[in-house]
Amino acid sequence: MSDMIDNDIIEPSIDPTTKKIGVRHVKATNAAGTRTKIQVRDFAPVYTDEPASLGGTNSAPSPLETVLVALVGCDGVIINGVAKAMGFDYTGVDFACESQIDVRGPKGVPGIRPYFESGTLTITVYSDETDARFRQLAKNVEFRCPVMNLLAAAKVDMAVTWEQRPAEEYSGSVE
Repeated sequence: MSDMIDNDIIEPSIDPTTKKIGVRHVKATNAAGTRTKIQVRDFAPVYTDEPASLGGTNSAPSPLETVLVALVGCDGVIINGVAKAMGFDYTGVDFACESQIDVRGPKGVPGIRPYFESGTLTITVYSDETDARFRQLAKNVEFRCPVMNLLAAAKVDMAVTWEQRPAEEYSGSVE
């Protein structure tokens, strides 16, 4: 790959010369409160709300919490795709994520950003691959993950820590 700057970045898994647009649709309704009902494709509705401490009914995750949901979910998808492209063997991944926001921003205080200031994300990959291949996986996931890059573009100070544990230690399930 002669035109890539970093030799650790693997080849694209799609024709890089042909633009391919992916369109996502959601519909939602909000009955003049903090709770919103959201429809995505033909799935059961999902909801957002705010904690009672912020004037909500605390009946669902906040919209900003769903951004973190999107981040770890997207990382899970991208880890899987990069691992397949690299022939990287792993048994699972655990995520721990949190973020900080100055709630004065969404309340309209000038000069305070109305979204995350910073956050932490720990990604634990259960794999017996070499350290070099593990680092290459991490680098490629960070290069490809749409949500991680969206947060970076918004200048959210996100500290990402990658940890590797033996494959046999994974005990999670997505059931």
